[in-house]
Amino acid sequence: MDKLIKTISKDGHFRAYALEATETVSEAQKRHQTWASSTVALGRTLIAAQMLAANQKGDDTITVRVQSNGAITMMIAVADTHGNVKGYIKEPNVDYKRGSTGEVLVGDLVGQGWFSVVKDMGLKTPYTGQTPLISGEIGEDLAYYLTTSEQTPSAVGLNVLLNEDETVKVAGGFLVQVMPDAPEAEIAAFETRIQQMPAISKLLRSHDQSKAILDAIYGQDQYKILDTSPLAFRCDCSKARFAASIQGLGKTEINTLITENHGAEVICQFCQTAYHFSETDLKELLKHDH
Repeated sequence: MDKLIKTISKDGHFRAYALEATETVSEAQKRHQTWASSTVALGRTLIAAQMLAANQKGDDTITVRVQSNGAITMMIAVADTHGNVKGYIKEPNVDYKRGSTGEVLVGDLVGQGWFSVVKDMGLKTPYTGQTPLISGEIGEDLAYYLTTSEQTPSAVGLNVLLNEDETVKVAGGFLVQVMPDAPEAEIAAFETRIQQMPAISKLLRSHDQSKAILDAIYGQDQYKILDTSPLAFRCDCSKARFAASIQGLGKTEINTLITENHGAEVICQFCQTAYHFSETDLKELLKHDH
């Protein structure tokens, strides 16, 4: 089962999250029938959203939107504080850039654009932050967003590795953040250790990936685990929610669906679940339309 481990250094100057997200990204791949490059790009975006949601409280939701001018033009991931995430990629069938090691490259396919974050904290107006994409590889873009937009110096590593048959082999990552009272000398030492860490792709291949990641982050420093919680790809769509959307079309549109289409089918863009509305269903919606 996928999980998020929250930790803090013994002196309280740094916090680190380790995420195991293999099942989450596998589920997204199955739902959207993504090809290799799209699988990795969407997977990284889902992980980024889960990292940001881990910093929130209550029933807040986080929406990460990557919009760009590349072969992959738009990805959206929505995560909540309970470990659930759903996502969507506009171009699910992209697969043509590989590194010399066979690793899927994402940045060239995403191109230039924007990394946007919307935090819905139940207030009238959600908070929105936006920074330019600096690499399109998603992890670096998230770190830049956190450091620039939220003034929290952060290091991020995340990736999705594929099997020979292009199914998801392993997915996960880490987020490290400096707390406000950390001394400069400690920050410098920590930064050096982060720069010398093995590649995230290597750490993800470890037998116990979370332990390997946390050991690499903290080195000889002691840390304590604050919380371990589950992560999953889970959509909150429902027939009732789509019924309300159909009602919002108005009587004329609904009557057209009844007379010309004899029903309606709505497919959720986030999870590809299809909801069928029969003529009877639509007539019921007309009755309750005030």
